[in-house]
Amino acid sequence: MFQLNHILLFINPGSAWLLMIVIALVSFLVQMRFKSKFRQYAEMPLLSGLSGQEVAEKMLRDHGIYDVRVISVEGQLTDHYNPANKTVNLSPDVYYSRSVAAAAVAAHECGHAVQHAKAYAWLNLRSSLVPVVNVASNLTQWALMIGVMLMIFIHSTFVLAIGVGALALVTLFSFVTLPVEFDASNRALAWLNNNYTVVQTSNEQAQAKDALWWAAMTYVVAAVGSLATLVYYASFLVNRRN
Repeated sequence: MFQLNHILLFINPGSAWLLMIVIALVSFLVQMRFKSKFRQYAEMPLLSGLSGQEVAEKMLRDHGIYDVRVISVEGQLTDHYNPANKTVNLSPDVYYSRSVAAAAVAAHECGHAVQHAKAYAWLNLRSSLVPVVNVASNLTQWALMIGVMLMIFIHSTFVLAIGVGALALVTLFSFVTLPVEFDASNRALAWLNNNYTVVQTSNEQAQAKDALWWAAMTYVVAAVGSLATLVYYASFLVNRRN
């Protein structure tokens, strides 16, 4: 049975770097596609006439959640659920808009509130990782940069090893995020599809599903990109040690 370091020995850092470039390009294209889809569906008026705020509040009520507030926050695509203060935070483009895109995003963020209320295991795990990952994220960039320099000039891999360990935690967090995001979208779509007072046609359902699918893909490529970066530095570290 191969151990991880044996596998990494066969990975050329140059080819890993090329993979990172390819993934970065794919990530850029996915981001552009998602933004294009959001703009497209933001121009599709919701036949029910509900705003993002009203959609969010209705979904929370339908799930028996009354201790979560729906508020507007500045910025674009800044929508998120904050479990610490139990708020669904919607950007102005979602909070005030009466479009298919606004309904999809608002319902998705409420999907996280439903996860919180039901103690969804993956959300609990992600929340427990946040403090550690915040430290690791701040440490990663500097540790990797300084670690590479020390490895080149004084042949010490200690700092680089710390950076790789911190990056491993960030990568783990990226992958733990995936089931959380997909589940929130599934909850949102199930609720939207069963509420004629919100989404009234199969076309609106398909548009909401398409918007949330592209949003989910941004998390997928981010996780894969983080993994590729981890493989690059880990293989660089292992090959230098050997």
